[in-house]
Formats: sequence, C-alpha cells, structure tokens
Amino acid sequence: MVDVDLSQLPFTLLDDEGRDHIRRGIDLAYFDRDEIILETGQAGEFVYLIHKGEVAEIDPTLPSSTSRIGHYTAGDLFGAISILNGKSRYRFKAEQECLCYLLPKALFQQLCRHYPDFSNFFRQSLTHKARLLTEKRAEGGVTMAGFMLAKVSECMRAPLLMAAATDIASAVKQLNDSHADSLLVETQGKLGMVTKTDLLNGLVLHGRALSSPLDEIAHFNLVTVAPDQYLFEVLVLMTRHKVTRVVVLEQNVLKGVVELTDVLSYFSSRSYVVSLQVEQASSLEALSAASQRTPELVKALMAQGVKLRFAMDLLAALNGRIMSKAWEFTIDEKYREQSCMMVMGSEGRGEQILKTDQDNGLILADDAQWPDLMSHMQTLTDTLIQLGYPPCPGNIMVSNPEWVATVSQWKSNIAKWASERDGDSLMKLAIMLDAHAVAGNPNLLESVREELFERCSRDELLLSYFARTALRFSTPLTLFGSLKKPQHGIDIKKGGIFPIVHGVRTMALERRIKATSTLDRLDALAADGRLDRRFADDLGEALALFSELRLKQQLTALEASSTSQEANRTNRVVVQSLSSLERDLLREALHIVKDFKQRLSHRYHLEYS
Repeated sequence: MVDVDLSQLPFTLLDDEGRDHIRRGIDLAYFDRDEIILETGQAGEFVYLIHKGEVAEIDPTLPSSTSRIGHYTAGDLFGAISILNGKSRYRFKAEQECLCYLLPKALFQQLCRHYPDFSNFFRQSLTHKARLLTEKRAEGGVTMAGFMLAKVSECMRAPLLMAAATDIASAVKQLNDSHADSLLVETQGKLGMVTKTDLLNGLVLHGRALSSPLDEIAHFNLVTVAPDQYLFEVLVLMTRHKVTRVVVLEQNVLKGVVELTDVLSYFSSRSYVVSLQVEQASSLEALSAASQRTPELVKALMAQGVKLRFAMDLLAALNGRIMSKAWEFTIDEKYREQSCMMVMGSEGRGEQILKTDQDNGLILADDAQWPDLMSHMQTLTDTLIQLGYPPCPGNIMVSNPEWVATVSQWKSNIAKWASERDGDSLMKLAIMLDAHAVAGNPNLLESVREELFERCSRDELLLSYFARTALRFSTPLTLFGSLKKPQHGIDIKKGGIFPIVHGVRTMALERRIKATSTLDRLDALAADGRLDRRFADDLGEALALFSELRLKQQLTALEASSTSQEANRTNRVVVQSLSSLERDLLREALHIVKDFKQRLSHRYHLEYS
C-alpha cells in the first residue's frame, strides 16, 4: 500500500474505504525534465497526483509566447478531465524532474461511480468549487450553518398587535406586562409600529393625552422581511435603512418582529456590535471609535467563512452609514435637501472591504444657495480622514471644486466627456457610472445618471472606446511558471478584478442598468439575456475569489503594522503560498477572465482597435 497524503479535496469527498482503494491501487512514476506526460489528443489512462516537481499545461494551438496556460506543483492533480472527456485537450510536460502518483483509469471511474460528490467535483463549475472552498475554511466560533444559514424565523419575537383605537395608557400597560419594547397597530389594511420611545415623545414632547389613540403616533413606513430570509440580510437591511426593528410577513400575514438586539445576541461575537455602535454614535469621537472597529469585523467575518458577497454588503452599508453620520455632524440641515453626497469607485460599487481612499463628490440643486460651500466641503473631507478614510491621491473629493457642481453642470460635464472620449474623460464617465448616494437628496444623483445613460448607452463608438480599457492588462495565466520566488506574485487587481469590473460596467452602461454593484449588474445582465446565467455566476465567483485572495494579503499587511491605506494597495498574490484547491480555483477563474475578455473584444469590435 502506497503512503500518500489524501487529506485535501477532492479526496476528502471519499470515505476511508475509498481512500484505501486509492492507496492500494496507485503507483509511483518518474518523469524526466521536458518529458511529455500527456499529449494533446491522447486518451487519458491515469489521473496524475504530483508528489515532487512541476508540470506545465500547454495549449499547442496558441503561439509559443502564450501557449503555457497552467502550472502544477506538489499536491496538484491533472488528467481527470482527459479520462472524463476521452482524450486530453492540452499537453502536459514536466518542467523539471517529477515524481507522480498514477491513479489508473479503471479505479478512477469506479470511484466516480460509487462516490457522486467525488465525480461531481471534476464536472462542477467554478461556483460550486468556490462553495466547497468557503465551507472548508469555516472554522471556530459561529459556524457557516449557524451564522450564514440562520433564518429570520429562528430569531423573531411574537408580534404584539393592538387595535389602532387603543389609548396610550392601555398600550403602556400592555407593553410593561409583555416585557416588549414595541407594538403593532393595524388601520385601513396598513400596519404601523409604536415603540416605547414613540409613546414617551408623544406624551412629553407632543402633548398627547393618555386617552389619545395609538394610530396618531404610529409609524407606517415599515421595513418588512420574510421568515425564510437569512438573518444576516436583516442586519444589512437594518444598517441600510437606519432602523432597529423589522416586521416579519409571510404572504402579507403578520408573523413576528425582529429587533436589532436579538440579532446581535444571536451573533454572539462582540464584533457584530459595530453596527449598533455606529447608530448610537452621538459625536464624531464616538463615530470614529466605531469606525476603527471595522477591520476587526472584517477579520471575524473572514475567519468564520462568511461568503464575501454578504460581507461586502454589510461593510458597504456600514461605511455608508458612517459617511452619512459624518455628513449629519458637519453639514447644516438646511443644506441637505438641496445637495447629494456621492461615493464612487469600489465604495460606490459596494465592493470595498477595508477602508479605501476617498472617492466622493457633491451634486447641488440648480437653485441651491450655499455660502462658504467649499469651506464646509473641506471640513467634511477632514472629518472623513479622521474617521479613517484616507485622502484620494487623485484628489477626487468634495474638497476639490472640480468634483462639486450643480445638476446642470454635471450634465454638461458628462456631455463633454462623452464627446472627447480621451482616457481622462472615459475614466470620469466610469467613476460617475459607479456613483452611489450616501447622504442628502439621492434624486439629484439619479437625474445626473439618467443623463449619462442617455448620452452614452446607444453610442457604439463610445462603448468601444470605453470597453477597450478592460483589455489593458494581460491575464496572468502564462506568468505562473515565473512565480517561483516569494517576492514575485500575480497582480490580482489588474489581472483578475479590473477586467471583470470594467467589462461588466461597460455592458451595464449599454443596457442602462442602474445597479452599481458588479454582482448586481451580473444578475441584471443574466436576467436581460445578455449573459448566460452560468457564465454570469462563474464571473461573480471569479471576482469573489480574486477579492478574497487580495483581502487575505491586505489583512496580512495590516497585521504587519501597515496602515489601512498601505494594506489596500496590496494587490499581489504569491501562487506558491496558496493551497492546492486555491491554485486550482485561481487557474480556472483566470481562464474565465480570459474568455470574458474575448467576448468583450468580439462584442465591441476591439480586435480591430
């Protein structure tokens, strides 16, 4: 029996008996440097598991400079797809002396028949493989099942429903007897909520009598959820809508109430009180203290295997609330309705986990009157710096007059950028396309974005210029072989993240899709029929994988006492430091990027540019 390590995927999908079959059935083979192990078109006879050495995967149909599409090292396996497909699509060549375990075709096929999960591993899309990796990483504290899969139904309170005509005195007594903090009333088919604070304000501040009916002080603009929604989604909704309670409805039937304190109690780690601290902050000092805890929250989410999309949603909502409260602390209320503060770049797309450089601007109503405007904007920029958002190196900030303008001026700028089509203009159009309102009047931004879609979505020449940027950086598939030294690595932002983000942004512009998140844009493009659903899902998983690998590097940099700003610029991933499954996923994800760039090139005629 051969002693081989079978503790990694896909062998962990087998039971002890299956792994014993492998140990009894495999052999060990030696391959000399430059020896072809498996030739293009050759029928697959073995699955190869590398014990020592390195193997190159080569596409003979490509020019020699780009033909090297994969690189395998100790712990990697190859050849399974050749058996499943009947022949090898690519050539596999030893780059140095190699020792490989050989798993015979007959044994591999037997294992596939008896272990469906093992068989499916080799047929699965990137989406499914990434899910395996996420589940494998979940560790300690709150598990994936307990954290990500917890449903609203597990954490809701029974509703306290009272007649709308009930007087305040009776309501107070009922709340005390029930040990509840809120109650619901129904009038004319609408649900309203009354909290203890509403009762107190009604009596003391608004002079209501104890005999006044509840519907006079109830709030009817409620946030509702369904019992089968994830509890984590509720936390995001509460943060985004600035509420501490949501009402649970199932097919318009009242089922319960979920309170923020219950959600935070369910997620027992202290990291999750950051959201509550942000909401309760009554000064810049308190807001700054809460803001500084977001890296702690990020580390906890990653350690517990939380899916990156949920983490990004929560952090985007938190950052939005932090900026909104900074706005409230520094901007007089009389100016808020006639202006809109927008964030752009990764913050606008909701794809930034750690705090990034400021990318923000201001839109003013055409009739706005705001003396000392730029003085206030400088104060706002300084406040955001105090809260941990570094100044933008490109000076895209509200303190720069170039990024403060009226609605009409912004529309004029868009027309100018669309006409000029130079690199700087295209960059500014991309920035505005990702803009998201965080404070003030969001209708002002919507008016500007409508102009952007109207000017650009049907301009084929502009779209071609716009899309070309997605091909600016090469896909680093052919660089794997040169990444033998730890100080080298793949720039995952240029090679993986940017082509997806900008390519999807281009397609969203063409289809007038208003969502700013890349993942939401992918969903909309799939629903629109512009992208195949499976390919859209794989693009989303590829983006999540690249972002997660980059985030791991950033968190490592933070632990090494780098500043948050320095950590955010850590984009290089050293392939040798990744697990075998991570390398496999990275390789597959980069192939998906390569395919996407070819589709963009064909759709926007970039092959002629």
